Amino acid sequence: MREKQLEQKLVKAVKNVGGLALKFVSPGYDGVPDRLLLLPGGKMAFVEVKAPGSKPRPLQRKRHETLRSLGFKVYVLDDERQIAAVISGGDAE
Repeated sequence: MREKQLEQKLVKAVKNVGGLALKFVSPGYDGVPDRLLLLPGGKMAFVEVKAPGSKPRPLQRKRHETLRSLGFKVYVLDDERQIAAVISGGDAE
């Protein structure tokens, strides 16, 4: 499965639970995760979508750690079987 297809499945699954999976772009601040998830109950998470078996680049890993140090959930999604755990706030990595 390609990264784009996986991202589409994530967006659809989030929408099905009543949430938003916003495309996250931050001009001038490279390496941010692909999607910002806003979920029912005030839950929020960042998701980096990767092709199966792919890993985040060093700058992306640095941004993920920065977001985590601020208390946010950050997921790296490379398999559609991880989607449910991402939405529920569990461990998907």
